[in-house]
Amino acid sequence: MKAIVNVYLKEGVLDPQGKAVHHALGSIGFDNVSDVRIGKQIILELNSTDKEKAKEELDEMSQTLLANTVIEDYDIEIVE
Repeated sequence: MKAIVNVYLKEGVLDPQGKAVHHALGSIGFDNVSDVRIGKQIILELNSTDKEKAKEELDEMSQTLLANTVIEDYDIEIVE
């Protein structure tokens, strides 16, 4: 089973990397972009067949290691 965890900054947390990309896009002519937020995607291969148990474990992994829950949110997607 494959899982995808997307981690991104919470709303209201400054994103200097996103601002830099937004500025760079504008400077090369992409003026239609109003905001950019940068995150990370973590893809995991799981040795599990129980989708609910896997989701619980992924939530625990995310809270413990994959995301800094003080400033980041995350979402989990199970891909079979």
